[in-house]
Amino acid sequence: MDDVIRFVDAHIHLWDLEHLRYPWLTPPFGDDGPNGSVAAIASNYGVDDYRTDLAEWNLAGAVHIDAGADPDHALAETEWLSGLAEDTGLPSAIIAFAPLEDPTIDDLLVRQASHERVRGIRQIVNWHRDPQRSYAPRDLTVDEAWQSGFARLGTHQLSFDLQCYPGQMPALSRLIERHPDIPVIINHLGMPVLSDPDGLADWRAGMRALAAFPNVAVKLSGLGFIRRDWTSAFVRPFLDETLDLFGSDRCMIASDVPTDKLFAPVDRIMRTFADFS
Repeated sequence: MDDVIRFVDAHIHLWDLEHLRYPWLTPPFGDDGPNGSVAAIASNYGVDDYRTDLAEWNLAGAVHIDAGADPDHALAETEWLSGLAEDTGLPSAIIAFAPLEDPTIDDLLVRQASHERVRGIRQIVNWHRDPQRSYAPRDLTVDEAWQSGFARLGTHQLSFDLQCYPGQMPALSRLIERHPDIPVIINHLGMPVLSDPDGLADWRAGMRALAAFPNVAVKLSGLGFIRRDWTSAFVRPFLDETLDLFGSDRCMIASDVPTDKLFAPVDRIMRTFADFS
C-alpha cells in the first residue's frame, strides 16, 4: 500500500514441522490452552508464506522470535533460520531461545551469540495461577537460577524478549532495574488478563513500572491475546496507553504472524496498526 510507512516487522514466526519438533503445534489439539486450539496454524509456514501474507504492506525486514521448538532444538532452530536468511534475505534478525535457569547457560548463550543475526533471547515466562492461562508450570521469574541466567545476557550483549503477565511485572521490574545494560522488549502489549478481578489495573501498574526504565521497549502486537474476538475499537485504548507510557521511540509494530492469524486476518491486524499510527 503506497500510503503505508516502510517498517520492520518486529515479531514473526517461521516453522518447518518436518525439520524441527514443536510440541505446541503437535496434535492432539484442544481449546483449553492459553491460545485455544492452534490446529489452524499447525502446518509449515515459511518465508514465501510470510511474504504472501504481508504482500500489501511496505515491509523493510522482519525479526524472527523463538517459535516454541523443542528446547533441545534451540541451536538447530537458529542454524535453520540463519540458512533461510542467507538464501532468502529473511529473517533480518533472530531472537533465539535459551533456558535461562540452566546452570550451564553460558555455553548456549555463547553459541547462540556466535550467529551474526542473533540479537537476543526469548524464553516465554507467562505464569498465572489459572493453569489454563500458564505457559509454564511455575513462575521462573522468581527463581534465583533464572535471575542469574538473565544477568548473563549482558555479558553476551544480548537483549531479552519478555513475554509475561502483568502480575509478574512488579518483581521483574526490580530485576530489570539491577541490569540496565540488558535491553528488554515487552511482547504483545504486556498481555493484560482482563478476566482477572483487577486485570486492567494490574496491567496499567505493571506497564508503568517497566516503562520507567529506559532500556525497556514494547511491541504493539498480539491483539488476540487481549481478547480473541478483538475489534479495532476495543484494542485502541491499549495502544494509546502503551504509546503514552513508552513514547514512539520505544514502541515497535509487529504482526505476530502466523500466531495472531488464529484471531484475525493479517490485513485487519495491519490496518489497525496503520490507522493507529
